[in-house]
Amino acid sequence: MKRLLLVPIVLLAASCTSGGGDSAQSSAQPGHGSITIQIVPNPIVAQHLSGSMYSFPFDAVVRETGGRPVNITRVSADVNALGGIHVASESYEAARISSLGYSTQLAANGELRYHFAPQKAVADERLFSSVSAVLRVDALDDTGTPASAQTAVTVTR
Repeated sequence: MKRLLLVPIVLLAASCTSGGGDSAQSSAQPGHGSITIQIVPNPIVAQHLSGSMYSFPFDAVVRETGGRPVNITRVSADVNALGGIHVASESYEAARISSLGYSTQLAANGELRYHFAPQKAVADERLFSSVSAVLRVDALDDTGTPASAQTAVTVTR
């Protein structure tokens, strides 16, 4: 089994917002590569392991929707707490993603699926209602034109 991509670990260490929703955004130029990202399931269901430890299993699905091949250049996460206070960021460039055994090449109209199941301690269960996070994916199509997509991630118990 491939090693887990660690980008969402910071995201999930704190991303404990109740509820769901689909707040995905994508940007691309017409006639060029375009990507979308989806987190399955969303909300992520935190699974209690023991004590304060929880597992946060989910898949990140990246799709090319513009009809051109793209290369993923970066995956990043930003975490906010208490109504918008920025508490953490993490970013993985393409070389690091590849070094973990994941493809960064996405065929035209293709899909990449990354499975994650990070385990994190949640010291105070009130965090399940006070933190939000955004996962962003950046890419370049075969002409060098940039595309990006981002989505909010929520967690429930």
